[in-house]
Parts: sequence; C-alpha cells; structure tokens
Amino acid sequence: MSLSFQTNVTSLEAQNNLQINTNSLDNAITQLTSGYRINSSGDDAAGLAVANGLRSNITELQQGVRNANDGQAILQTIDGGLNNISNILDQLQQLATQSASGTFSGSRATLDQEFQTLLGEINRQAANIGLASGGGSTAASTNNNALDVYIGGGSSQTNSQVSIALNGSANIVDSSGLGLSSDTINGASTATAISNAQKAITDIGNAVSALGLVQGVVGDGENDLTYAIGLANSQITNESAAESNIRDANVAQEAAALTQGQVLQQSSVAALAQANAEPEALLKLLS
Repeated sequence: MSLSFQTNVTSLEAQNNLQINTNSLDNAITQLTSGYRINSSGDDAAGLAVANGLRSNITELQQGVRNANDGQAILQTIDGGLNNISNILDQLQQLATQSASGTFSGSRATLDQEFQTLLGEINRQAANIGLASGGGSTAASTNNNALDVYIGGGSSQTNSQVSIALNGSANIVDSSGLGLSSDTINGASTATAISNAQKAITDIGNAVSALGLVQGVVGDGENDLTYAIGLANSQITNESAAESNIRDANVAQEAAALTQGQVLQQSSVAALAQANAEPEALLKLLS
C-alpha cells in the first residue's frame, strides 16, 4: 500500500471498524436495558412475526381462562340452587308420604299448605338460577340456553370453546318443568287425598330423576371447564416460553458482548489515533 498525504486508507479502515464495534456495543446496551433481543423489525423480521403471533395466542388464552372462571362461577351458582331444590323435593316426598298413609290422623289441609309453599319455593329458586319456564328469553330462564364458553387455543372455533347444553324443557327445574305444578296431597275425601298423595309421590320420584339429569349436565360442565382451564394454562406456559426464546435477550450472552464491545471500541479509538498520526510521519521524509 502506497503512502499518501491525500488519502489515509489506514484511518478509513480504523474508522469503519470503530463504527462496526460501536454499533455492536450499542446493540448490546439496547438489549440489556430493554430485556429484548428484538427491539425493532430490523433486528429479526421473521422472528418478530412469529413472536407477535405467539403473544396474540397468549392474550387470547389468558382471556379464555377468565371466561372459563366466569363460566364456572355461573355453574356453581346453578349447582347450589339445584342442591337446594333437591332438598326441597325430599321434604315434599316426606309430606306426600305422610298424607298417603291411612293412619295419618292430622290435618291434610295443613300438610298441603306446606306442600304448596314448598312448590312455590322451588319456583323461586329455579327463577333465581335462571332455569325457570320462559324458553330462555326471560330473566327467570336466562340460563335455559346453550352456554358456550370461549377459551381459545383450538384448531377451530368449535375446538376453542366448551359448550354446556342447559337449553330445552328438560333443563327447566321449576314445579312445572319437574311435573309437580298440579300436584296436591289433599282432597275432598280421605280416599281422594290418599290417591292424590300417592300420585304426588310418583311425580316427585320422577322429578328427582329429572333434576339429577340437570345436575349431571351442570357437573359435567364444571369438570369440562376445569380441564379446559388446565389445558389453557399449559398452553400459556409453553407459548410464553416459545415467545421468550424468540423475543427476549440472552442476558449472559449480551453481557459478554457488552464487555467485548467496550474493549473493541477502546482499541479501535486507540488504533484510529495511531492511524491519524501516520501522515505526520511522512513529513520526516521531506526533512
């Protein structure tokens, strides 16, 4: 390489290397201070697209877990109401059995008054849990519908939600839905009262069976949501790990790069100063 006053090639090379080392040092500092390996699209465009997709999935699943918890809260409320109605049916069975006996010597009118009051309480509780008559279009029947809880993370819309089939007349648990609304345990005569009570006993047995089916639907729904929450949480963990591998900075690696960058930058500055001094040495050739 020829020596020249006009062009200091050594200095230009030193300046270029200094810029490279400075850029590398800046990048290490940016990653360490932000915690991210990807801070702009230019850092890794393909990786950024994948990381953003994973982050979107995670956000969807996190809201899905909240949806499932809300669904469980609704089902637990319904389940509590169904348990109360089941206890009321036991009381109705006791009253009907008492009235159906020819040995009963008390007032069947009093028994029937309590019987009808309990039927009214069934209606009230069924309305409170949204499973009274109304076809799912009234406040008292608001839960008499298919309950679809969207969770996400599935290969399709269908696979991304849990459906609890509480719709239809089979899931109405007021006295009408359970087939008890016309029952009485009294009558114009003792024989009629006993006959009515015996019919009520049969109807109550059928109501217990019908209520059990509804409890089964609710219980299955609670279990399905529990399993769905477990899967969603697992997906959140795994996809968060995958996103971290792509987006997050490797602190140990970048700390080493920072140290290396600092050393190279300092050596580049020293070398540049030496290169800039080379033209001065040429003056000695003229002396």
